Amino acid sequence: MRKYIIKRLLISVVILFFVAFIIYALMRCLPTSYIENVARQRSMQPNSKSYEEWMQQLTAAYNMDKGIILGFFGWLGNMLRGNFGDSWRWTVPVIEKFNDTVWLSFVMGAISFFFELIIAIPLGIIAATKQYRWPDYVISVIALAGISLPTFFFASLLKLVFSVKLGWFDLYGLVGRSYDQLSSVGQFFDKAHHLFLPIVTLVVVSMGSLMRYTRTNMLEVLNADYIRTARAKGLSERKVIYHHAFRNTLIPIVTIVGGSLPGLFAGALITETLFSIPGIGFTSYQSMVSGDIPFSMFYLVFSAVLTLLGNLLSDILYGVVDPRVRVS
Repeated sequence: MRKYIIKRLLISVVILFFVAFIIYALMRCLPTSYIENVARQRSMQPNSKSYEEWMQQLTAAYNMDKGIILGFFGWLGNMLRGNFGDSWRWTVPVIEKFNDTVWLSFVMGAISFFFELIIAIPLGIIAATKQYRWPDYVISVIALAGISLPTFFFASLLKLVFSVKLGWFDLYGLVGRSYDQLSSVGQFFDKAHHLFLPIVTLVVVSMGSLMRYTRTNMLEVLNADYIRTARAKGLSERKVIYHHAFRNTLIPIVTIVGGSLPGLFAGALITETLFSIPGIGFTSYQSMVSGDIPFSMFYLVFSAVLTLLGNLLSDILYGVVDPRVRVS
């Protein structure tokens, strides 16, 4: 196992190098740039230098006057030394802005992922055990609705009903107007109140695919020979389903769990943007729109690292949940 993990980590480093280069090249080709905006603003001030002079000065300050390859290796060298630069959009160090926003997204992602698991997996099992009966039809409709509903549409629908029509929640933001006057407990519940609709959005649009995965694999396992043998031995239906059958449906679920790792830290860009939640997804969107290359590079490379680690975690967990799977 140790050799396998070391080998996978070394391969991941090579993959990450090329992914980082592709991301850097794409960032350098963005149609908009923070440097251009700043140069334009400063050139319009009284007795200021021209736009071209400001562009030349700023591109030299940010090493943007070099080619993509030289610029990439310069950025890579700084990154390996722990210097991720300053965010052009937020005017603070990249790592500081990242640390200020990522934990909010992590809390949202962890809570939504927890409810996704405890809702989708039991419903998927029920749908499989009640195949072609009304529970199966109802759960299948709910799953297909969750898969088919676009995030922006469902979030807008929730805002229309619960914010505009009923007035139960604010349309935007993380805190209310009277947040500073509240006690620490009141501030906690105020944030929880504002995060309710975003978390509901994440749960509903994510659990449909997990329901379908669980149902499909559970049906396949229930038709296996060893399940019929277990039933013929007189085991209770509950033990057959939850002890023998469910364990063999865990592999596809483990795949989803490993693939969800980036989402826990990378944020939900669309949901956070629609609700104006200042998490890492909303922050990265604003950074990309404004041409903030340092922050966008760090965010995208961080997401790539999480994706590679998620795939490695899934492969390791395969051997844990299924004794038939071995690293060799």
